[in-house]
Amino acid sequence: MNTLKQEALTAIAQLPETADIDTMMYRLYVIDKVMKGREAVEKGETISAEDLKREIEAW
Repeated sequence: MNTLKQEALTAIAQLPETADIDTMMYRLYVIDKVMKGREAVEKGETISAEDLKREIEAW
């Protein structure tokens, strides 16, 4: 697995030369959320779709 820095550099390198800072920041934000999600799954820190649905309906 790549480090966060490697992921960030790869993501930015793949953007077009005309990409603005907002696009770069959004790409890095998404990478961060995906990595944190993967870590949560590995740790078993997830809930079922049914539990999530109940939480949403309770709001």
